[in-house]
Amino acid sequence: MKRSPQMKHDLAMIEWRGRSIGIEHQWINRERSGAPLLLFLHEGLGSLSLWRNFPARLCDAAGVQGLVFSRYGYGRSSTRPAHEQWGGDFMQVQALELIPAFLAAAGVPAEQELWLFGHSDGGSIALIMAAHNPSRYCGVIVTAPHTSIESLTAQGVACARQAFEDGGSRAALARHHDDAQSVVTGWADSWLTPDGLAWTIEPLLASITCPVLAIQGEQDAFGTLEQVRVIRRQAPQTQLLELEGRGHVPHFEDPQAVIRASVSFIRSVSQARAAHA
Repeated sequence: MKRSPQMKHDLAMIEWRGRSIGIEHQWINRERSGAPLLLFLHEGLGSLSLWRNFPARLCDAAGVQGLVFSRYGYGRSSTRPAHEQWGGDFMQVQALELIPAFLAAAGVPAEQELWLFGHSDGGSIALIMAAHNPSRYCGVIVTAPHTSIESLTAQGVACARQAFEDGGSRAALARHHDDAQSVVTGWADSWLTPDGLAWTIEPLLASITCPVLAIQGEQDAFGTLEQVRVIRRQAPQTQLLELEGRGHVPHFEDPQAVIRASVSFIRSVSQARAAHA
């Protein structure tokens, strides 16, 4: 599913807080009628196009359908108005309001076998979704998720914002977002406030009952291994994969390891579900 930001994309329209919002998205292997669906949730500065071909590779290897999208405010989805500020709860808003509306608008049946794959902020969003609706998801895979904000996380966000303001990442992000300035400032400002720095989802983790695979690079510049280890302490069914020598984007740095672990996880969970059906 390698695509450039200029390629035609599908747009699902949703109603949210009194206005219409378009969500760009792309299906993978939709012809596999009846196959499980893997929903991909991107990082804090990510988008549909920034996943590159990883979702297609994983879906092909696992034999599932996939759905990739840009969250509201990102990519080619509707941009954030200048007056709209994202607070420390912006991920909860995405997880509990915008994404469920998008799934309905995209035509995902309520009975569809649904899995989540989330990276970074998208991993946090996946965990929030699973905690609030435990019976909906067959399993959750997260890479480099945030469960709380460490000093390392705040430093990484500040550095990313400065790199954009200095021009180092501006052109690259502009290729993937209609309003890259809004993406960067909305994301960074939501974290680097008292509410953002106090943010945590640790109290929610014990409510997650579905199987979880949590993957973290040991050299992640945005968080320590504690980010995934706390998930297993609170949700003991969690499997951990800690990758030596890898950083914040393990599915690009070591795609084979991530795909191999994800496919094994999906298959083992599916077999266990079938045995108990």
